[in-house]
Amino acid sequence: MSSIDYDLKKIKAFAFDVDGVLSREVISLSPDGEPMRTVNIKDGYALQLAVKKGYKVAIITGGYSEAVRIRFSRLGIEDIYMKSAIKIHDYNHFTGKYGLLPEEVAYAGDDIPDYDVMKLAGLPVAPADAAPEIKSISRYIVPLKGGDGIARDIIEQTLKAQGHWMSEEAFGW
Repeated sequence: MSSIDYDLKKIKAFAFDVDGVLSREVISLSPDGEPMRTVNIKDGYALQLAVKKGYKVAIITGGYSEAVRIRFSRLGIEDIYMKSAIKIHDYNHFTGKYGLLPEEVAYAGDDIPDYDVMKLAGLPVAPADAAPEIKSISRYIVPLKGGDGIARDIIEQTLKAQGHWMSEEAFGW
């Protein structure tokens, strides 16, 4: 039984912000000023499984890091938008590319730059430590902080609702 009050059988795609959602909201800086993000291994497992099962997955982030691009492309994600100054443009490109309807997309964001996208997505999702403005428009607030398994929570519940969680593809990377 899902804790998400939404018909998860409608979901065909997932889109995620990085900082504050797939990574923690506090990051270390390298000596040359580059952000050093952490990622959740269980998020990675769920993301690659969603791709294998045919779901469309996008990363939409205002930041830029070659490490982020490499990490998510190695999980099979093709739609990685970085330096996304106005996220709604990249979100519209992603949904238009695949002909996705708003109700078919779950989008997880945590702060003001995600606001316009979350107003459009059928299932706007926020981590427990998201900005109040984001939580107020979310249909589901994951009971975890950003970086602690947000993608895993959303993807696992969706795949379970659609009968794809414990399929043959689930038992390998």
